[in-house]
Amino acid sequence: MTTKDGRRRPGSLEAEVMAALWAHADPMTAADVQGAIGGDLAYNTVQTILIRLHDKGQVERRRAGRGHLYWPVEDAATAAASQMRAALEGRPDRQAVLQRFAASLDEADAVSLRRLLAAAERRRRS
Repeated sequence: MTTKDGRRRPGSLEAEVMAALWAHADPMTAADVQGAIGGDLAYNTVQTILIRLHDKGQVERRRAGRGHLYWPVEDAATAAASQMRAALEGRPDRQAVLQRFAASLDEADAVSLRRLLAAAERRRRS
């Protein structure tokens, strides 16, 4: 997740931290997250990202010794769905956005989406 000049893309560190938290069933310390991510991230960088994610309401935390344990507020699928809804909110061109999204799906995902939409429609009618 880097740009042509070798820098990380905006938000990629937060995404890596969230991926590490989602991959573990139990809450993690900043050191645990740092180890799970690997690479050259400093402990303080990981800690700062966790604090930012907590401030944004994406993770919860509780005191553990001198530090904190962190865990995600939502599972990965729920978080992705929230991001998709946010991309549509307040857009005057919702239809165009949905059309381009649908057109970008591979056949298997398109079939899945059709089934899910049909099931949602049946639930609404009953």
